[in-house]
Formats: sequence, C-alpha cells, structure tokens
Amino acid sequence: MQTIKAAVCHAFGSPLVIEEIQLAAPRMGEVEVTLDAVAICHSDISYAEGAWGGHLPAVYGHEAAGTITAVGGGVNGFEEGDCVVVTLIRACGTCPSCAGGKPTICETPYDGVKNGPLTTADGGPLEQAMACGAFAEKVVVDQRQIVKIPDTMAKDVASLISCGVITGVGAAVNAAGLRPGQDVVVIGAGGVGLNAIQGARIAGARRIVAVDMSEEKLEVAKEFGATHGVLASQASPWRAAYKALGGKGADAVLVTVGAIPAYDQAVRYLGRGGKAVMIGMPHSGQKAEYEPVVMAAIGQGMVGSKMGDVVIQRDIPWMIDLYDQGRLKLDELISGRWRLDQINEAIADTKTGSARRNVILFNH
Repeated sequence: MQTIKAAVCHAFGSPLVIEEIQLAAPRMGEVEVTLDAVAICHSDISYAEGAWGGHLPAVYGHEAAGTITAVGGGVNGFEEGDCVVVTLIRACGTCPSCAGGKPTICETPYDGVKNGPLTTADGGPLEQAMACGAFAEKVVVDQRQIVKIPDTMAKDVASLISCGVITGVGAAVNAAGLRPGQDVVVIGAGGVGLNAIQGARIAGARRIVAVDMSEEKLEVAKEFGATHGVLASQASPWRAAYKALGGKGADAVLVTVGAIPAYDQAVRYLGRGGKAVMIGMPHSGQKAEYEPVVMAAIGQGMVGSKMGDVVIQRDIPWMIDLYDQGRLKLDELISGRWRLDQINEAIADTKTGSARRNVILFNH
C-alpha cells in the first residue's frame, strides 16, 4: 500500500475533502497510472450529490490521463512509462455484451469497495467510484480501461477523450449510426453536446441544429459544427428546428443533458423514421412521458447510449488521429485549469453551466 492524496466525498452534497488515502499495488491484469490531469464531468457531480446512490466515503473522477508507473502480472501491451488515458469502462471481455462488441454495458459486476484498491488512511472501506477514482494523484485500474496516447499529446487535452468526447462523438457515430446527408438535432450544447455536434459533423450530417437555454452556448456550438441554433426557452422550440431543417423533423435527436423537459420534448424534434438517442442521465426515479402510438405509427425509435457505445481500443485511436489532423476540437473544450486543492471551486464553476470542461492538473 502507498499513501496518496485524493478528494474524498464523505457526505452527499457536501464539499469534497482533500486527504491522504491508501492505494494498493496493481493485481493481475491491472496497472497503476500516475495522473497528470482529470476532468470534471457532470456525472461526478451527480454522484457526489447522491443522485444515483452508492457507498460513502468515495473517490469520484473518471476522465483522466497520465503515465503508467507500475504493472501487475498478466498485463499485455503496456509497460511503465507509457502515456495513457484512463476510462471508467472496466469490461471483462468475455460476457455476452463484451463478446458482442458492447463493452460499455459489460455484464460482469465490479464492486469498487470490496474489490477496489482504495482504503482510508486508517484502513477503512473507501469506494473506487465508477471503477476509476481519479480525483486522486494515482489510480489502479484494469488494463482494459486504458488506451495509449502519443507522448507528445498534452494530458489535460487527452483526459477529455476518456468520457466527454467518446460519449458525444460515439453517440453520433455509433449509437445514432448517422450517415452522410442526414439531419440532426442535439439538445444541450455543454461538454458532451459539443462533442455530439462534432460527431455529427464528422459523420457527414447535412444540417445540425443545436438546442440550448443559452444564446452564448449556441454561438459556441456553431464553432464546433452546428449549422443552426435554437433557444430551448422559446415556445415550441421544435418548430424552429423544423424550419431550420427545411420543414421536416430530424433523422436523429441526441439528448445530451439529464433534464426531464429535454426528454419530454425530444421526440417532437423527430421526423418519420427518426431515432432519439438518450445520452444525458437524469436522477434516479425521474420519468419522462411519450405518446407511443405516434412513434409506432411513423416508425420512430428510442435508444440509450452509454459512453457512446464505444470500443475504446478501436475508437480512441481514430479520434486522436482526427485531433492531430485538426478535424476534432479538444483544446477548445477546456474552460479552466485548477489544482486538486481547488476542486470544490472547479465543481462550483462547472455547476453554473457555463463551463465546457474544467480540468484538475496534478504536479503543476
């Protein structure tokens, strides 16, 4: 066991506490990664507020990048010194979902308390939340959770790929299965929404309508590829989207926020045969309403998308390649850089809704 610093959640809705914790050495198939950067995702905030339950105390954080500093037995293709991104996708590789090419919905459970590498300073239970626990100086994760990145790639930029980028781009490319010439509506122009817009552009969408409550964010959306912007606060915003799409509904609507009004309205943006992709995660127990007879009559559908339905070993390398070519914006997604001891300030800034992604930097 070694001692590291981490931001620990002791009570839902309370500020995180920077303290020393214990980290176990990597076991079979695991690696230790010393982190350079971890981005703050709204999922971390929702968990820390108790939206989806979970064990406390816990260490959240799951969008990270760093360098491998220890390797357990049975690890293939990685060695100390490798630069990697760290994701929350801890896939077993052998269950029906993994074998069927859907590792984001792996069926093998992982207990981040009993089987995780973390304990409190005095040896008490501490959850490695989301199989990652990256609001800390180091993590120990399964080798299937990491992907190598170029040594020259900035870690703060690389960390964004671990969740926000693959979730948004993957939702457009993998879950929606967009084809060139199709029309798309993206509800929410935050971090994931901007990446969904990028994904739609990369997939060759004809028109991309961004929907958001903020005029400023709609303007930013156009920088990332949106062709039109619609204010969600106006009466019947889907009518404005129809107009932008030439008088018809969208082939796909990507809901990137966890707000119930967005889900209630999502299918209204759809055209015949269109599909709503559910990405943003409302709090447990919240419900949306639909009129299924309409959807059935005109062949519409709904599908959930976890982490963009990605296979990280396949999808992250091509996204990095697009970034290198200047075809995928990453640097522009970072709105602030903070130290670990400023994490509560960074979370507060993220909750205002104005931040794209705030990143915690270590050893800076």
